[in-house]
Amino acid sequence: MRAMAKKKPKVSDNTIALNKKARHDYFIEEKFEAGLVLEGWEVKSLRDGRVQLRDSHVFIKNGEAWITGAHITPLPTVSTHFVPDPTRTRKLLMHKREISRLIGAVERKGYTLVPLAMYWKHGRAKLEIGLAKGKAMHDKRATEKDRDWQRQKQRLLRSG
Repeated sequence: MRAMAKKKPKVSDNTIALNKKARHDYFIEEKFEAGLVLEGWEVKSLRDGRVQLRDSHVFIKNGEAWITGAHITPLPTVSTHFVPDPTRTRKLLMHKREISRLIGAVERKGYTLVPLAMYWKHGRAKLEIGLAKGKAMHDKRATEKDRDWQRQKQRLLRSG
């Protein structure tokens, strides 16, 4: 009997991009869903999976939510007379009550807003935002140690 190679867990077909660094650097308290205001070339690039959320963050200005630092790489087929800006600040679409709740948490309680994932929902691009608290270095080490222990425990249980 031949040993089967382990397959990497498949990410859902709807997922465009994940921000793994956010879960490493922050404790995620609560998640929100927001729509994105995009240009046509950006949607085409998202369909091709050309987006990076690693260095991006969400901020609130004048009662509106915005994402900055998200890098959407333009396709080579973008029109020659149009100059795309891959890191432009993009507006997020959220309900007023959600935004006011986020304003309260960010300004009064010291939370920060980080993008966690971008995905398709009913043909529209959505962004999952996390209301987060920063982790200290010892918290990151503890999380990593716990993850390693869980992995080792699974190995021990499988080997018998």
